[in-house]
Amino acid sequence: MPRTDLHESPPLELAGRDLTVDQVVAVARHGLPVALADDARRRMEASRSVIERVVAEGRTVYGVTTGFGDLADVRIDPARTADLQRNLVRSHAAGVGAPLPTDVVRAMLVLRANALAVGLSGARVTVAELLCDMLNAGIHPVIPSRGSVGASGDLAPLAHLALVVWRC
Repeated sequence: MPRTDLHESPPLELAGRDLTVDQVVAVARHGLPVALADDARRRMEASRSVIERVVAEGRTVYGVTTGFGDLADVRIDPARTADLQRNLVRSHAAGVGAPLPTDVVRAMLVLRANALAVGLSGARVTVAELLCDMLNAGIHPVIPSRGSVGASGDLAPLAHLALVVWRC
């Protein structure tokens, strides 16, 4: 159950570099509000501009202007890159089972927002801001507890998280 005293606290600024386990717990279990730090926003904007430039120049970059896996040598029309990303998320959202507990989903949201705040992924600032807004508003995607794809084991759960934010 969220602690009401933390809802009135100043937001924890996610900078992508110094998030602690205690802070994750405060957000996930006690409702500590979060916000994207200004320096993280600047790093993300710079990283995103690289992605936009790569696409505009027609350069070949795995997973950005090409398919994935066996389709890595297939060029994607720049007008279809959003379709590529959306279809990737849809294809990996293959989990089953009972939904993860709310505190686990909240931990996933804050950890993903913080990872994006590092500024190396090329993600738009609006994606990290939306994850923060979802946490602050108590909006939690339904993420199945079973099923995964890939060596890291987190692609299916993250795909279910991404289904909620893919339009931003």
